[in-house]
Amino acid sequence: MTFPLLFAALLVAGAACAQNANAACAPARDAAQPDAAEMHEAEVLYLPTPHPVVEAMLRLAQVSRTDVVYALGSGDGRIPIAAARDHGARGVGIELDGRMIERARCNTREAGMERLVEFRQEDLFRADLRAATVVTLFLFPEMNRRLAPNLLSELRPGTRIVSHRFGLGDWTPDRTIEAGGHAVLLWKVP
Repeated sequence: MTFPLLFAALLVAGAACAQNANAACAPARDAAQPDAAEMHEAEVLYLPTPHPVVEAMLRLAQVSRTDVVYALGSGDGRIPIAAARDHGARGVGIELDGRMIERARCNTREAGMERLVEFRQEDLFRADLRAATVVTLFLFPEMNRRLAPNLLSELRPGTRIVSHRFGLGDWTPDRTIEAGGHAVLLWKVP
């Protein structure tokens, strides 16, 4: 095989690999029935946190490169990715929906943050949160209220919890700010 033919074959093979890689990052178009975890996840509406609110949440929590930031209900991964990209922190996304995990992992690859960010397909009420130094939330008030006892019992004193928009039941936030018309609330575990 001559060099020009070999080069052409390599170009075609490379293009096919690139196309497959892009296809892997595309949202799933599978019409198959969702599994039990996906059915449970369907009960929770996915609303992405606007990027300016993500930035405000991470600033309010004073995230640094020494932190491990957990995003509960991590969706497309924007919070753990931003924590890694903008602050050098490790990011861990906890998400039940397998399709969102795929999208988050793709977004992580595109951002070049695979070394610092991981995603786990888990129920956030059962996830082991002990390694977290920062926990981020954008969950409905009832979910936050149910989650508060887990956060208090599992997280170490000084761990910061930041929520977009909703409180943690009767637990009064240490600080509340506004970002683009959205409330951002901060607690420190006593």
